[in-house]
Amino acid sequence: MKRLMLAAAIAVSACAAPSSPDPAAGEGVVIYPAKAVVTMAGEGDTAEAVAVSGDRILSTGTLADLRGTLPAAVVDTAFEESVIVPGLIDPHVHVVLGALQYNLPITPPWPMATPHGMKAGLPTREAFLAALSDIVAEAQSDAPVVVYGYHNLVHGDLTRTDLDMIAPDQPLIVWHYSSHDFYLNSAAIEAAGFTPALAQSFHGVDLDEAGELTGRIYEDAALLVIQAYAGVILAPENVTAGFHGFSSMLRQAGVTTTAEMAYGLFGWEMEDANIRTNWDSAQAAGYHLYLVPEYRALERTFGDGKVQAVLEMVSGERPTPAPVLPRVKFFTDGAFYSQTMRLSPPGYLSGQSKGSEGLWVAGPDGIVPAIQPYWDAGLGVNIHSNGDAAQGATLKALETLREGDGPNNSFVIEHGGLFSPEQVELAGRLDAQLSAASHYVFYMANEYAGPLGDVRAKWISPLGALAAAGVPVAVHSDAPLAPPYPLRAAGVHMTRATREGGVYEAEMALSPYEALEAITLDAARVLGLEAEIGSIEPGKRADFTILGENPLDTEGKDWDAIPVWGVVLDGVKRPLADQTAE
Repeated sequence: MKRLMLAAAIAVSACAAPSSPDPAAGEGVVIYPAKAVVTMAGEGDTAEAVAVSGDRILSTGTLADLRGTLPAAVVDTAFEESVIVPGLIDPHVHVVLGALQYNLPITPPWPMATPHGMKAGLPTREAFLAALSDIVAEAQSDAPVVVYGYHNLVHGDLTRTDLDMIAPDQPLIVWHYSSHDFYLNSAAIEAAGFTPALAQSFHGVDLDEAGELTGRIYEDAALLVIQAYAGVILAPENVTAGFHGFSSMLRQAGVTTTAEMAYGLFGWEMEDANIRTNWDSAQAAGYHLYLVPEYRALERTFGDGKVQAVLEMVSGERPTPAPVLPRVKFFTDGAFYSQTMRLSPPGYLSGQSKGSEGLWVAGPDGIVPAIQPYWDAGLGVNIHSNGDAAQGATLKALETLREGDGPNNSFVIEHGGLFSPEQVELAGRLDAQLSAASHYVFYMANEYAGPLGDVRAKWISPLGALAAAGVPVAVHSDAPLAPPYPLRAAGVHMTRATREGGVYEAEMALSPYEALEAITLDAARVLGLEAEIGSIEPGKRADFTILGENPLDTEGKDWDAIPVWGVVLDGVKRPLADQTAE
């Protein structure tokens, strides 16, 4: 019955292609000729022009052929000196989290793109502590200060004592770049009412040798900090400004579709209100937004009715501020950036997790029970899985789920920070897909060589090997952790460039076609939307990104500099020149 309900929900939520116009007439059809139309329908498949009817692609081909079969069509030459590619997709962002962080004081470890321009990086501990001191000095003396962007592998360890020296009486909260960790001074701990007893109820509460709070609160316990300081972190005026800035970044990058990959994590009421107010609709915002519910939020709110709640969200029976995909987000382990991803023995060799193997979230025994009810209902899986021990547990769970004659649902590994060669091969055999964090190699590969050791470090984001094993590979920004710029994200996996200027494990690079596929068709695939978007083929939605150069003829190092004219969204032209940054 649930499977039938899901099928009905998908049928209701999908946009049906309009009936084709009389090909002898072409009434209402617009033909866009271009220097090239890169269809992504197959390697080497390009066209001279694309015909659009309403919000749907009618056909592609030569301009002469399209004009011959559609004589009444309008020929729009706006793109005749440009390249048309399928609308670019960033399949994993956090629009609400980004809205929160983009409007906070930022102290990044490296140059960071923000809605307000590039923020200079702070490459040393001394620079970070000086910037933090300046922020506190400029803040209102009676208000808590929340600062985003610290990274321990660049800025060194951060203790409660360090923060007390900067702000002895004022609550000071530092948010780790990974978004998974907070560091509190004594005043912040006291104001929040936190005690060592938290460690009995939550993973992610650090205690020192005397059993006292160190000030680091992370992973599941991090939500306690957000709740305690909601007046600053969730201030409506900050969220609105941050959301509008995030939307501006997506438009500037030519993104036509993105997905919030943890819907409900901050609370349904708050998230719904902000998305309704600040996104409203695809045409209002300039991009399509989809939502993927997070499994712990579903459990907390709906309990035994969690699966039914998802089905009702997908069908529209339960109102949501943007379309909900028939998928659920899960977690196996902790974060790549904050060294809480789960590693095989001997664990972390250095860094703030030295001597440990990282954290499980669901863990080896919890993954299948968490997924199974949704799996049986036909829902797809997107599972955060970073460390090599996590990949082993995640793939073992997938093997169990695929046994027998049960459903063959879509199963997407999110981030995929670390694999072993054997896990790469197994992922291909089990029909897994990967939505990779685009930025781990660029930002962190060299920094992680020490904590991981040489053997494991070689297999950070091995996208080339995974593609060769038959795993569909998409790349995402996980914004705000990296800017939501798909061309940049794909380009760095053609070069395997690092921020220090080197090249990291070049044999793991993607080919130009694989890289473009990772932000178009395979990005659609990991969202279950490949029948709707991702390539320029008849019947699909008329979403295009208009570029000044053909990415397939451009070196990967230059993809980030390819000019973006704007997009065609649902068949409507939206030039960047007509859109002012909000």
